[in-house]
Amino acid sequence: MNGSVDSLVDVLESYRGRDKVIRTLCYGSQLVGGVLSQKAGGSSKMGKSLLLFSAQLSHCRTVLRLFDDLSMFAYSRSYGLGSTEGDPALRWMAVLSNVADQLYYPCEHVAWAADAHLISVQSDKWWTLSTLLWGVSLLLGILRSIRVLLLLKRRLKKSERSRQMDSSEARVSTGSELRRQVLTEILSILSGMADLSNAIHWMPPGFLWAGRFPDWLVGLLGTTSSLIGLYQMSSGEGGATA
Repeated sequence: MNGSVDSLVDVLESYRGRDKVIRTLCYGSQLVGGVLSQKAGGSSKMGKSLLLFSAQLSHCRTVLRLFDDLSMFAYSRSYGLGSTEGDPALRWMAVLSNVADQLYYPCEHVAWAADAHLISVQSDKWWTLSTLLWGVSLLLGILRSIRVLLLLKRRLKKSERSRQMDSSEARVSTGSELRRQVLTEILSILSGMADLSNAIHWMPPGFLWAGRFPDWLVGLLGTTSSLIGLYQMSSGEGGATA
């Protein structure tokens, strides 16, 4: 029990961990609140309260992201043009994804400031632009994971052939590591697809299925993505979600 509490405290003490916990609570509240509201025909007080709680957590994350620009810039600068990346396709998808992520933050900041009446501009177009950039980043992330998955499967086949000829412990360990990486990329694809579905939902009406998801479905997709993110973080894997 004490170990679980200590682990939770460690997660909450880090910005990244706290954001993932807030994100999970945000979408989880939207999922449960949406289900309760739909069952009660919109008259469930608990459902409404959970949806309002979810909205406040979402706003909290938006405010916290006001301070993410510099960390994103530092990451983009350290990656540069991906000169250490062996595969050209992976390199350019990562570079374009970094550009989209870097532009996402100021666009969202402007939208937030407009809604807070700090600046006199219409927030709608800035929210749309920030959502579009998030969607582009998610799509590139999905494509990048698919590319990595294909490369890993090639390596895995070579490892299997090598293991048939050499059943040493090192070969077995390499195969297990490759399988772990394959699982990581599959989870990243599932997470990205869930978030991309929500990103399209938040685009202006008329674009694919924009505006057609009920609250519970948005919550379900977001909760799925968030839980995958928490799992990847606990496993030491990357995965940033907005």
